[in-house]
Amino acid sequence: MDVRTIVCLPTYNERENLEPMVRALGETGVSVLVIDDNSPDGTGQLADRLAAELDHVEVLHRPRKEGLGPAYLAGFERALASGADLIIEMDADFSHDPSDVLCLIQAASEADIVLGSRYVDGGSIRNWGRLRRFVSAGGSSYARHILGVHVRDLTGGFKCFRREVLETIELDAITARGYAFQIETTYRALRAGYRVNEVPITFVDRERGGSKMSKRIVLEAIWKVPLLRLQALLGRL
Repeated sequence: MDVRTIVCLPTYNERENLEPMVRALGETGVSVLVIDDNSPDGTGQLADRLAAELDHVEVLHRPRKEGLGPAYLAGFERALASGADLIIEMDADFSHDPSDVLCLIQAASEADIVLGSRYVDGGSIRNWGRLRRFVSAGGSSYARHILGVHVRDLTGGFKCFRREVLETIELDAITARGYAFQIETTYRALRAGYRVNEVPITFVDRERGGSKMSKRIVLEAIWKVPLLRLQALLGRL
């Protein structure tokens, strides 16, 4: 039986990266769902042109920028409705190598969620300064210890879900908007008993466009993690 895979690709001002990314993903045999939050730089219009030209591309337009979490949730709902067996999330800026999509798909034969991980043996980060490395690694370690889980790259955004995971973990209950979204989805899946495996990737800082990282995103992760743990202890998760 053929396995249908849809890559959810959220965009906000990613005009420079979008076309080479969706063309590279097309070479892997996956479908691509571009989720554009009304980018003022014309990313949405470019996505429409690519969708008209390329059979593997579809576009979901959203009226405004609301954060990474809401964009992914909208994409997950569309992908599930489209009959996807595997749903992948990744960045549009080439921080994640599109050729690694095949590694995640292959690993999904033995796991319910596969994480492209910077922090397992063989994983690495290129082109980041010391401060950003500290914030990222420290955030993952902080979340791992408070939540009491084994996953080393909880904040990573390169992930492959089996559809039954997303059908089970109550997407409507997820409120995180920034990188805490990555922590929350994985933690909910672990709490539901799903298997989570990590495969090593090399993360490369974007070369074109600006980073979406902000103080608000970091602060959300700081308070959201202990709240998730409390909800779990109270049986509300």
